[in-house]
Amino acid sequence: MKIPDDLSERLEGYAAEVIKRIPGIQRTFAGRHIAGQLIRSATSVGANYEEACRAESRQDFIHKLQIVLKELRESLFWIRVSLRADLVAMEGLSPAFKRR
Repeated sequence: MKIPDDLSERLEGYAAEVIKRIPGIQRTFAGRHIAGQLIRSATSVGANYEEACRAESRQDFIHKLQIVLKELRESLFWIRVSLRADLVAMEGLSPAFKRR
């Protein structure tokens, strides 16, 4: 698999990958909650980055990128919780999600 050079493309790919994996989360009460949280945070990353690219000032750009980072961290949190709670299998996950 070729890794895109453009960050915007990479973030689109990240969101798409999360969307593809959401059905793999168990459909329990907790699984549905985590799946919802994960899909919201993971898909907002790219949208917030696109907004940052059209920032009105340097300060606005920095603020919007901080939001991008917060959403990425939240997504990673939900992925790790789902793994720890055995709501999703680890097969096929990127090593970045398996650390800790």
